[in-house]
Amino acid sequence: MIILKNDRDLEAMRPACAVAGSVLNDVAAWIKPGMTTKEIDAYAATRIKHYGGKSAFLGYRKYPCQICISVNDQVVHGLASNRQVQFGDIVSLDVGVVYNGFIGDTARTIAVGGCSVVAQKLMDVTEKSLHEGIAQAIAGNRVIDISRAIQNYAEGNGFSIVREFVGHGVGRSMHEEPQVPNFVDGKSSPKLRPGMTLAIEPMVNAGLPGVKILNDGWTVVTQDGSLSAHFEHTVLITEGEPEILTWPEKTPSKQKVQ
Repeated sequence: MIILKNDRDLEAMRPACAVAGSVLNDVAAWIKPGMTTKEIDAYAATRIKHYGGKSAFLGYRKYPCQICISVNDQVVHGLASNRQVQFGDIVSLDVGVVYNGFIGDTARTIAVGGCSVVAQKLMDVTEKSLHEGIAQAIAGNRVIDISRAIQNYAEGNGFSIVREFVGHGVGRSMHEEPQVPNFVDGKSSPKLRPGMTLAIEPMVNAGLPGVKILNDGWTVVTQDGSLSAHFEHTVLITEGEPEILTWPEKTPSKQKVQ
C-alpha cells in the first residue's frame, strides 16, 4: 500500500529531510585524504546528534554503522572500517535520519581532494540522471517515467545502471511502497499522486552493471571492479512541480527528536 502524506505529516517530514541534507553537507565538506571511514562515520554521528536526530540506518536489519560509506568500486551499504580514503578516491555517502518520527534519506558521491576525468564524469552523469528522474516526478505520470528518464540519461552517456537495488517510498518507515527502479523493468507501474514521498536514487557504474555482496554481508561492489556513483533525494509529489525535501536550506534549529 502506498502511503500518502497529509499536511500534518509533511510538517514533520520536511524538517526530517532537511536535517538529513544538512548532515550530508557537513560530512561531505569535512572529509580529507587520510581519514578512515570509521572516523567519517563517527563524525556523521556527531552531526546527526547536533541536529537532534538519530540514524535511521544504525540497527536497521542489524546494520552496524551510522551512515553508509562506499569507496570507489563499492556501490552501496559500505561499512565503516580502518580503511583510509586517499586523494583521488570517490566516496558515496548515504545518510538516513529519523527526526519528528519521519525519515529523511539522501546520498551523494564526492571526490577526495580530486579525481580522474572518468570519475568526475561518472559523478556528474549520475547526479544529472537523478535530476532527470525528479523532473518526471509529477502527478499523473507513473513511476516508470522516472525510471526511464534516469536510465536513458545514464546509459546515453556510456554508463550502466545497477539493477539489484532501487529507490523506494519513504516516510515513517525506511522502505515504503512503491519501489522506484532506475531502469524500465516492464512491471506494472503505479501512477504518481500528490502526497507520495519517494527516495529516488540512481546507482550508476562506470563499467558493467553487475554487482556482488562482500563477505561482510553488506558491502555491494561492482563485479568488474569499475567505479560506481550514487546520488539520492527524498522527493514529494505535489499538485505541481516536484518538491525536493532533502535540500538542507530549511534545517530547523537544534531540537530533540520525537
